Amino acid sequence: MTVVESKLAELGYTLPPPPEPIGNYLSACRSGNIMWMSGVGSRRADGSRISGKLGADLTIEQGYEAAQWCALNLLARMKVELGDLDRVTRILKVVGMVNSSPDFGEQARVVDGASDLFVSVFGEAGRHGRSAPGMAVLPKDAAVIVDCVIEFAAN
Repeated sequence: MTVVESKLAELGYTLPPPPEPIGNYLSACRSGNIMWMSGVGSRRADGSRISGKLGADLTIEQGYEAAQWCALNLLARMKVELGDLDRVTRILKVVGMVNSSPDFGEQARVVDGASDLFVSVFGEAGRHGRSAPGMAVLPKDAAVIVDCVIEFAAN
């Protein structure tokens, strides 16, 4: 087990099966030692999804959990792409899109679910630039979708 996966286990997390694209795009795209990860939704390990609108159907706490699942799904995809999560040297940028009712303004608190998980796992290398926009609708009524840009070490 790698250092990163040991840290995940220590925190009580298990990587879910990696999500597959639901359209005509790549799960990840590399240039040099930078990789852009496509957005993933809040799918749990058992395949169920956290769906609905923050501020209408879901609480901030439920949204935070949804963002955590997004981060776990991104980690699962990174493992497939890199073969080893210990190759991730930095989380550079996170974009968390939050399915929000018009009066909901706590998107940043929701996306903290993903940010906090990355920092817990990678330490200072998990701190990143970030955007957390509210969206009128997301595919399949996902509560949250998160994408990210990472730096990784060569083999």
